[in-house]
Amino acid sequence: MKLAGAVLAAGLLAAASLSASPASAQGAGWKPTGPVSVVVHTGPGGGGDAFARAFITALDRDKVLDTTMVVVNKVGGGSTAAMNYLNEKAGDPNTIGVFTSVWVTDGLVQSEAKVTLPDLTPISRLVLEPALLVVRADSPYKNLKDFIEAAKAAPGKLKQSGGSVTARDAVMRHVLMASTKADWAFVSFPGGGERIAALLGGHVDMMMIEPVEAGELIRAGRLRAIAQVTDKRLPNFPDVPTIQEQGFEVPNVPQARGIVGPPNMPPEAVAYFQNLFLKASKSPSYIKYLNDTQLENAYLDPAATKGFITDYANTLRTILQGAGVKVVR
Repeated sequence: MKLAGAVLAAGLLAAASLSASPASAQGAGWKPTGPVSVVVHTGPGGGGDAFARAFITALDRDKVLDTTMVVVNKVGGGSTAAMNYLNEKAGDPNTIGVFTSVWVTDGLVQSEAKVTLPDLTPISRLVLEPALLVVRADSPYKNLKDFIEAAKAAPGKLKQSGGSVTARDAVMRHVLMASTKADWAFVSFPGGGERIAALLGGHVDMMMIEPVEAGELIRAGRLRAIAQVTDKRLPNFPDVPTIQEQGFEVPNVPQARGIVGPPNMPPEAVAYFQNLFLKASKSPSYIKYLNDTQLENAYLDPAATKGFITDYANTLRTILQGAGVKVVR
């Protein structure tokens, strides 16, 4: 389950793209003919929904947008409802979608998924996301090792709240359990607020959470971070060791967010959105949003995004297979 090669390749692609010139003049002069639909797989307030609304607001503030963008929530089957919707919009230049890692894992493990991420038109990768593993502040588990040892002592007794069974938090659980031979339950909730409430209410024992969500609750003395799911410690959490620093030689399950279009999206529309998100990657308000939320600015152009998606799927396939998860593609 080696992740270093894929991460290195993605980093080189990102560096090349950020220094590259904007898209060719192929899309010059073309603009959307109406409001642009931004399809997300989560409901209002979910991670994809919040990210889409935040970057739209930031781009609008910096006057990067020359059109209206409207978030369209297509919830169901993990990400399959959103991907099916985009597939139905084949050739539409006014519809884009925000993909995350679950768009990859759903295609790998759901045999009934008729549309997968490679079927859609790559436009850009936007960010890479760190995460934290947290417990209640009064939990007996001071670090990840404490939690793992308790899970070994009482197989299946401890619980982790999370999202879809194919989402990053569920995959990370599989990776840790396969490596440590520990065993704990996974309880799926549709929204982040419900996952946090379950942890604070004592119904589960641990969860994976975005740093910006955790920060306020940690400062308020309600949560404790026991590990960082990052390659290096985040500046805002200098005293919290990474999973690897605690002696667990497992890969960090990657989480990326980016933009895709429907199949057969016109080249001039792809070029337009490529230029838009390249500008976005340099927009002050957007950069401030990424800094505030501790996201890594990781723009890739369409060609590099296509390569990233392929490498990403191969990496996740290896991780899932190593964790004993059945992969159908």
